Amino acid sequence: MLSKFFILLKTTLSLCALSVVGIASLPITAQAAPPPPEAFGKLPEIYDASLSPDASKIAVIMNIKGEYRLSISDLKDADAGVIGVRLENGIKPQYIKWVNSEQILFSFWQSEEFRGTPLRTGYLYSYNIKSRKGRILIDPRGQGELLKGSKLQRGDLFRQFNNVVVDFLEDDPDHILMAFSETDNNVSPAIHRVNVETGKYKTIRNGDRDIQQWITDLTGTPRLGQGLKKDESGDWVMKIKDAREDEWHFVKDHYPGLKPDTAVYGFTSNPDELIIGAYNGKDTIGLYVYDLSKKRITRDIYHNEEYDATGVVLSKDGDEIIGARFTGDTEQTEMIGDNDTYLQSLRRKFPSHNMDFIDQSSDGETMLIKMSHAYDPGLLGLYKAGSDAPVALGYYHPQLKSNMLGEVIGVKYKARDGQKIPAYVTIPPTITDASKIKKLPFIVLPHGGPYARDSKRFDYFAQFFASRGYGVLQMNFRGSEGYGKSFEEAGRQNWKVMQEDVEDGTRWLLEKGYADPERVCIAGWSYGGYASLMGAAKTPDLYACSIAMAALTDIKDFIKGQERYRFGSVIAENFIGKGFEDKDDVKANSPVKIAGDMTVPLFLAHGELDQQVDFNQYQRMKSALKKSKAKVTYMEFEDGDHYLSNQENRQDFFVGLDKFLKKHVGESEFSP
Repeated sequence: MLSKFFILLKTTLSLCALSVVGIASLPITAQAAPPPPEAFGKLPEIYDASLSPDASKIAVIMNIKGEYRLSISDLKDADAGVIGVRLENGIKPQYIKWVNSEQILFSFWQSEEFRGTPLRTGYLYSYNIKSRKGRILIDPRGQGELLKGSKLQRGDLFRQFNNVVVDFLEDDPDHILMAFSETDNNVSPAIHRVNVETGKYKTIRNGDRDIQQWITDLTGTPRLGQGLKKDESGDWVMKIKDAREDEWHFVKDHYPGLKPDTAVYGFTSNPDELIIGAYNGKDTIGLYVYDLSKKRITRDIYHNEEYDATGVVLSKDGDEIIGARFTGDTEQTEMIGDNDTYLQSLRRKFPSHNMDFIDQSSDGETMLIKMSHAYDPGLLGLYKAGSDAPVALGYYHPQLKSNMLGEVIGVKYKARDGQKIPAYVTIPPTITDASKIKKLPFIVLPHGGPYARDSKRFDYFAQFFASRGYGVLQMNFRGSEGYGKSFEEAGRQNWKVMQEDVEDGTRWLLEKGYADPERVCIAGWSYGGYASLMGAAKTPDLYACSIAMAALTDIKDFIKGQERYRFGSVIAENFIGKGFEDKDDVKANSPVKIAGDMTVPLFLAHGELDQQVDFNQYQRMKSALKKSKAKVTYMEFEDGDHYLSNQENRQDFFVGLDKFLKKHVGESEFSP
């Protein structure tokens, strides 16, 4: 029951004692003994945090012995005590946010099944620090209260998304705008003004056919709707409301230069101005202002010739665009003109570290930041304007010290057709000189997605291998996002190119002498698991073993299985099916169809409640491998999701993986 998810604790929780961060506390020093494998399976001790509007209090989602808890502390009164709320097992946090001085919103999801289909179901919990009472704001199981006058009975409605916030309404701290449907599973969600304490709401905009996402302007007025058509085409639709009238217009008929799938980042203080992402004749996505009254792009904000832009930075009052975001080796911000921010000032002081914004006070003078490095999981810091450095409130993975972890080096290698592939090499902590990278046992680690990307940040999976004395290669093969349209489309339209880019990375390691040809293993999670299995099947001479967690194994079956979800078959066909020439090509590139010929030792693991890649994909592969000569280690997690969000599951996974590596690759002489 939802009412049991949140239990007020009699015991108190608190962050670590405050201490000023010194730059010397983060870089690599003398090597320490490698952490046990369970240390890498431990969930982060801090998941998310939020400052009260006046910066007097902080709310943190913390991991205590594998259970997430909500901890609320007074930053100005150390004797005030701490409020603790335990979150029931199975809850996976997303974010936490103060919406006024007394009310906190906590967004989470959990694994559920509806009519035999595994789903991620989202909820929004509201907690009042004075009354110490909380409630689920919008409960799909409470239709009797939600559907006034409806004949629907409890259990007639299942709504998957009950935590979609359209606008936090900064000028109305008692309400937020949420999108949900009262009569179906958010097929056409309406917009409702919801009281953040009581959950009572008023509908301010009815749902529209084919619209699943709403965007407001800076006054909180719904102005734009975007979504996919309900028919089999799956085409994009966008509607916009004119600032001076109530009529809504389809962009394809009314706004030349805008496309229904255009990325929209919001409105400026001018209600006629949209902030959009567009190629505008280039290969990468830039940021532009589209004027709805003039029906054209009127201003260039930012365009990087190498990387896609990902968003904007606004001034404190939201009236001015002062910066643009993109991801190079790390997430970066390019300030526009003479503008500056406290966060940018911190980044200049600590140029080798990642500085991620988490939250700030209403006056913008106090911030929460995450300070980390590729070889350091990072700390939660409190920064006040004018200070020399942030104050440490807690550490994300205190059991993983920087001297236990490996340095990460950005590299590029050439694929067989000459395309340069950006990649990252993580080296064991015992190696402090790049000239010593010779004949290392190596793990080739392609990322998941597949249309995601790796960057130079802390990666617990890669660092696990490095702590064992293995080098790790992570490549952003073609199809990876952020490098422009041609780079991304080259992979999306041909999955074999993505596989070849991974294979070429392995051969590059061997040609350079970095890797020991007898001790190279390929590993991955989700699509990365698929790539790992395909590497073992297609080029068994390259790999001593293959590791696949939550792997896609049967492409045809996966596409067919997506029919259970709304737009699932259309999305699967567009994002997967288009990467193959025909049915024979799909078959030849599905691990389950070629499993019988596999000989490389395999490690397969999967959660039974996986919502991204169905557990059936693992079962089919397990059955097909019975005909092979491969030595296979299997791990199944009864209540495991796609990410192994359960700490015990994740720790068991790393213990099993550690044993597998020792058996099939051997202990590394480069291990601390």
